[in-house]
Amino acid sequence: MRLLVVEDDADLNRQLVAALSEAGYATDAAFDGEAGHHLGDTEPYDAVVLDLGLPVMDGVSVLESWRRNDRTMPVLILTARDRWSDKVAGIDAGADDYVAKPFHMEEVLARIRALLRRSAGHASSELHCGPIMLDTKSARVTVDGRAIKLTSLEYRLLAYLMHHMNRVISRTELVEHLYDQDFDRDSNTIEVFVGRLRKKLDLDLLETVRGLGYRLSDPNDAA
Repeated sequence: MRLLVVEDDADLNRQLVAALSEAGYATDAAFDGEAGHHLGDTEPYDAVVLDLGLPVMDGVSVLESWRRNDRTMPVLILTARDRWSDKVAGIDAGADDYVAKPFHMEEVLARIRALLRRSAGHASSELHCGPIMLDTKSARVTVDGRAIKLTSLEYRLLAYLMHHMNRVISRTELVEHLYDQDFDRDSNTIEVFVGRLRKKLDLDLLETVRGLGYRLSDPNDAA
C-alpha cells in the first residue's frame, strides 16, 4: 500500500514517514501544498495524510482540487486542536477523517488502517483468504494459525492483494502501489516477489492470469 504525507513541518513530516514506513507502507513526502497537490493528482496513492495549514497552497484547496479531478483516495487531515472550523472545512472539502495536533502516532496509524479497510470494503483489521490471515494492526501473517515470516515488500504485496481479493491486478498497478517514489521500479521484480510469496504461503491461491497480472482468489467466495 502506498501513502503520501503532505506536511510542511519537516520534523513532523519525517516522523510520519518513518512511522508509516515502519508499519509496512511505501510512503512519499511533500512539504508544501503545491508539491503535494501535484503528487496526489498524478500518482495512485491508497491514502493521504494532509495538513491543512500548508504554504503555497492550503490543504483545503488541495483537497477540493483533488475531488474536482475525481481523485477518490481516502484523505486523513491534520488540524490544530482548537480550530474546529478547520475540521468542518476539511470534511466538507472531501476529507474522510481527521486528527488534531498534537497527536499520538498510534492514532494516525490506526485511522490510516481504518481508511484503507473501508476503502477496500473490509470491516475488520484481520483480512482472511482461505487459511491465510493478515492482521493489518500487527502486520502479522499466518496460514492455518502458523506464523509466516515475510520481508517488507513481500508483506506489502500480500496486503495489497488481500485488500483487493478476487480481482486481477496488473504488474504495473502493483509497482505503482508497492514502491515509493524514489524506489528504482522494475516490474520484472514483481514476478520474483510473487514466486517467493507462493513458496512461503505454500498454497495454490495466487494465480497468474496470462497477459493481465495476478489474482488472489478466496476459496470461500462462491462468486
